[in-house]
Amino acid sequence: MVAAAVLAGGMVLGGYVMGDGLRRAREADRAVTVRGLAEREVTADLATWTIAYSATAPDLAGAQATVDRNSEQIRAFFSGLGFPADALQPTGVNVQTITEDGVTRFTVRQRMTLRTGDIARAQDAVRRQFDLVRRGVMLEEGSGMAYTFTRLNAIKPPMVAEATRDARRSAEQFAKDSGTGVGGIRSATQGYFEVTARDGDGGGGWGVSDTPYKKVRVVTTIEFYLR
Repeated sequence: MVAAAVLAGGMVLGGYVMGDGLRRAREADRAVTVRGLAEREVTADLATWTIAYSATAPDLAGAQATVDRNSEQIRAFFSGLGFPADALQPTGVNVQTITEDGVTRFTVRQRMTLRTGDIARAQDAVRRQFDLVRRGVMLEEGSGMAYTFTRLNAIKPPMVAEATRDARRSAEQFAKDSGTGVGGIRSATQGYFEVTARDGDGGGGWGVSDTPYKKVRVVTTIEFYLR
C-alpha cells in the first residue's frame, strides 16, 4: 500500500511538473515582432566642394597657362570670402589631345577641392559661385557642393534607445488589444542608419548645391515576449 501511494504521488507530481513545463513552453512561444522608428534632424558639419574646370588650346603650354590663370582666380575667390589658403587643394589633373582634320588641340582639365567645417561660409560661397564664371572660370559638370554629417556615432546610442521605446509602445498596443502583456526582448535587429536631405532631393550635381540640413533615420525590428 505504501509503495502504491508513493508511486501514485510520484505520478501526480510528475504530471504537474510536465504540465507546468508545457505551460511555460507555450508562454515562451508567445511573442510579437514589431518595428521601432527614430528620426532626428541634424546640420552637416563638413562641406566639400570639388570644382572642375578646363581649357583647350592648339598647344599644351597655352592650355596649361589658361588653367593656371583659372586656378589663381579660384584661389582669389575663396580668399576673398575669408577661407584660409589650405582649405583649397588641387585634387587631380588630366591632359587630353584631340586631332581633327590634321589639327591637334590640347585640353587640360583640373580639379580643386574646398574642404571646410564653416558651413555658413560654404553656403555663401555657393550663392556667389557665378562670380567664378565672371572671372572666366568655366565650371564643368561635377562642380557641386556636398555637405556631410560626420558625428553619426555620437547620436547612434540615443537613437537606438528611442527606436526601442517606439517598438515597445507598438508591442504594448498589440498586447492591450489581444488581452496580454509585454515581457522582455526575445530578439532584436538594428537596421542601418540612413542620412538624407531634410527637405527632399539633396542635389549636389552640376550647378546644384547639396543641403546641409539632413534627416537621420533608423528602424529597429524587435521581438517581445507576451505574457
